[in-house]
Amino acid sequence: MKKYYSFYSIFLLFLIVSCYNKPAEPIVADIVIYNGTIYDGSGQKPYIGSIGIKDDRLVYVGKNTIFESDTTIDATDLSVSPGFINMLSWGYGTLMEDGRALSDLMQGVTLEIFGEGRSPGPYYEDGKLISFGDAMSNLEQSGVSVNIASFLGAATTRILEVGYENRDATDLEMKRMKGIVKKSMEEGAMGIGSSLIYAPGDYASTNELIELSKSASEYDGMYISHLRNEGKTLLEALEELITIAKEADIPAEIYHLKASREPNWYKLDEVIKRVEEVRAEGLEITADIYTYNASSTGLTGVIPTWVQEGGHNAWIERMKDPKVRPRLLNDIRQQLSEQPPEGILMVGFKTSEMSKKYLAKTVAEAARMRGQSPEEAIVDMVIEDDHRIQCIYFSMSEENIRKKIQLPWVSFCSDAGVYSDISKSFRTHPRAFGSFIRVLGKYSRDENLFPLEEGIRRLTSYPAKNLKLNDRGLLKENYFADVVIFNAEKVNDNATFEEPLQFAEGVSHVLVNGVPVLLNGLHTNKFSGRFVKGPGFKK
Repeated sequence: MKKYYSFYSIFLLFLIVSCYNKPAEPIVADIVIYNGTIYDGSGQKPYIGSIGIKDDRLVYVGKNTIFESDTTIDATDLSVSPGFINMLSWGYGTLMEDGRALSDLMQGVTLEIFGEGRSPGPYYEDGKLISFGDAMSNLEQSGVSVNIASFLGAATTRILEVGYENRDATDLEMKRMKGIVKKSMEEGAMGIGSSLIYAPGDYASTNELIELSKSASEYDGMYISHLRNEGKTLLEALEELITIAKEADIPAEIYHLKASREPNWYKLDEVIKRVEEVRAEGLEITADIYTYNASSTGLTGVIPTWVQEGGHNAWIERMKDPKVRPRLLNDIRQQLSEQPPEGILMVGFKTSEMSKKYLAKTVAEAARMRGQSPEEAIVDMVIEDDHRIQCIYFSMSEENIRKKIQLPWVSFCSDAGVYSDISKSFRTHPRAFGSFIRVLGKYSRDENLFPLEEGIRRLTSYPAKNLKLNDRGLLKENYFADVVIFNAEKVNDNATFEEPLQFAEGVSHVLVNGVPVLLNGLHTNKFSGRFVKGPGFKK
């Protein structure tokens, strides 16, 4: 069924009841989306109406009225909402390769947020410093169909001054790091993003993170963090985030909130209780989640960070040292006592030889093939592949997913790359293709855990408010025209752990900054995405 039409100076003649019975003046717009079920992003009940777009802004949002427009989109029987926000994307590299962003566009995502510990910049290239703003502008200029934004990575900042050493920063290094924060905030960073489970991010002390966050707070930024631990010491890790938020006077968000590994599942209730306590006291603590009971990271998820000091090459050489091996194997064995190797699925290798042998095998299966213990297999496979080896960890409870998804202070993320060419032979987590559409389909429509308008609020205006984006996240006049049109009865995630490379369905049209980038489910070869700056941006 064709829903998109293009006309010249067409008048949409809908009857308006006027108390004076005077004919209404038509609203002049470039694009009109008419007769859709409008969810404005506020959480209010929907209504049948139209929106008008002029250049990159919304000029009308309301009941059906009369327009003068060149282009119309018939949204009859379809839902219309603001574009969705991905609070944790690893799409920088994949978007540089292919800016179409189809895996997320097909879910209605119009804004990708980077910066979990590592950010696109700043970094040195051939002795030249590429700043945070330069890196983000480079992606914008390469051509992207979605908007992009990023936190400044705390690990990225540390690497510039301290390197990969496991030690405290000196006073001079700390001063320089704070200078990097200030410069990056003025270039448009959203705040500070940390990932405290990985080296060298976890080498940072709480005080170091407080000081960096104080600098971001001066620019009204946010602190957002992959907690230092999501298992045995989850509650202690949460307290660290709360301490940073209090001491730095800064809002804070928990990346992909979870209680990882079955012995720790019960702790989620305590986490929720504690967050709601401090929120009631006035502390701005929020969280985001992906809508799956499995995480994805490297085998680094069960390898201790002490062995990784000095960067990749030093890490590999240290793992080869027979004097180090007994301690290393013992530490990994302890990790596997909570995360059984049967629940670690390997999905990404550096070398084709290793991929042929072990792709889509569990660590337990690979260990049996090799005639080794799981911990020995992990160490030797990382050495042989010269790579962290990407894995999927089946470590979370579906019951906990349902608890988290109903929390009003939770938004959503993919924690994944953004992909367009699914003809390539690779494996990934299905969250890259389904995390957002599951909110609308599986959890709202099918399981009725919350009304659709609430799901849309937490995909749109809520993360926009947390990020202090004052003109995105709502269908509201003078806001940027990031718009999604979808069939609420047909939205569905198709990606599975067995077959992850499957686009979601049900999203018909997506507009980014007023430009249709997806029409009737097809990409338009338009690249209207922009670098969206944070609250401290200075021109």
